[in-house]
Amino acid sequence: MLEVSVFVILALFMVGGSLAMIFNKQPLFSAFGFLITMLGLGGMFALLDSPFLALAQIMVSVGAVVVLSMLSILTVNAKEENLPHEPYKLQWIVFSSFLIAPFSYLLYTTLSSVYEHFSQQSSVSTKVVGKLLFSEWVLPFEIVSILLLTAMVGAIVIGRKHISKNKDAA
Repeated sequence: MLEVSVFVILALFMVGGSLAMIFNKQPLFSAFGFLITMLGLGGMFALLDSPFLALAQIMVSVGAVVVLSMLSILTVNAKEENLPHEPYKLQWIVFSSFLIAPFSYLLYTTLSSVYEHFSQQSSVSTKVVGKLLFSEWVLPFEIVSILLLTAMVGAIVIGRKHISKNKDAA
């Protein structure tokens, strides 16, 4: 009974954070919604008895991606008048949800059949995952870190150009 109640609470956090991420006009509040969603997902991994994935989710998504995106958002300093006008946002969300629903069902049926294959495998330790990450997967790991750094620098450059144009006009 306790696991079900913890699952419901985490699911509500994830749904609430996702809705906040979609419907907030300010990018910073959307990033907070993303933060809540990623924390809920880390809690789901912990609930599934996967402490490595829970910690990796919290460290990578919350510790790196969300903090980096919040820093970029604060550097760009988007104001209400600079945000795009989206009169049909809700209609596009509903349309894309109906468009994606059959693919989601197909993915669900595929993954539920794959579970039987992986349930027969022996468990993988954290040491094996760490060794693979820093031996065979070093290049993709570093490419993602360079991509995130480039995105942050690009946001800073865009924000600085906007500030310098305002100073020249004054």
